[in-house]
Amino acid sequence: MDEKTMRFREAVRDEDRENVRAIVDSTGFFNPEEVGIAVELVDARLSMGPESGYEFLFAELGGKVVGYMCYGRIPGTEASFYLYWIAVEQGLRGRGIGKELMAKTEELVANRGGRRVYLETSSRGQYESTRSFYLRCGYAAEALLKDFYSPGDGKVIFVKVV
Repeated sequence: MDEKTMRFREAVRDEDRENVRAIVDSTGFFNPEEVGIAVELVDARLSMGPESGYEFLFAELGGKVVGYMCYGRIPGTEASFYLYWIAVEQGLRGRGIGKELMAKTEELVANRGGRRVYLETSSRGQYESTRSFYLRCGYAAEALLKDFYSPGDGKVIFVKVV
């Protein structure tokens, strides 16, 4: 695929259920329950629209969805947003697609009045590249909740002011 043909879209389509499933599954990072949760957020957006609280940004190369971001305003806050998911097809990782998704999402958040963006990930060794990616994108690790996901698997919470 030619990277010059990369396009971004916010509209969620029915076929994005399977696009998201395939992308998240391809990474090898998520268990079947987590893959199901990623698809559930697409379902929520499709059935409830903006009222779901879930916004999406899809990256397409040559007309194929190769990465996506799911985010939304945190209810009860004035200007805080949460990045629920970012995933890029395994074979295309390391080509800057995730970084572009992150930058474009942060721009969308800022345009919607957002000032702080939060995200989380696992503290397991498998997620070292993920944590490094967030740090390279300007996020700071603000908290570690030990044994959050399971014994020995904590939650690392990151934040960035946009």
